[in-house]
Amino acid sequence: MAKLGTALHGVPLSDRYESATLLIKLYELRRDDGLRRARDWFVTEFHPQSAREVFAMWMGTESARYRMVTSYWDMAASFVNHGAIDADMFHDADLEHVAVYAKLEPFLAELRELSRSPTYLAHLERLVLSAPDAAERVARMRRYVEHKANTYRRQ
Repeated sequence: MAKLGTALHGVPLSDRYESATLLIKLYELRRDDGLRRARDWFVTEFHPQSAREVFAMWMGTESARYRMVTSYWDMAASFVNHGAIDADMFHDADLEHVAVYAKLEPFLAELRELSRSPTYLAHLERLVLSAPDAAERVARMRRYVEHKANTYRRQ
């Protein structure tokens, strides 16, 4: 029998095989053409300078790409937070969720106020900050996000 993992708060997990299977299913969802285009836009073209700019995108007529990316990663994080996917395995398998958090974290408090949603992206935040090296990961991703923004602005 495979070794059981633990979720963030000591909740027993399914075996490693099931956790890996769910990770592969999440990866397959990321291959969807619409989500792939939204993820590319989020990394290469969406470089907000304020919470109000993020909020305008989120609530505007062109919000689908933004919502696809943020809701995907918050949903995936909720699976980990609730024990369906092993947290260590998830952190080891991908860093994109950290990049999404790093891009939006400076604006989260104000976004939660503007939207009157105090738990907006809370699953993602909780997961990212649960990593033992969270501060280092977020700082590294923030540098990456800033580099992408500067590259885009020069074009």
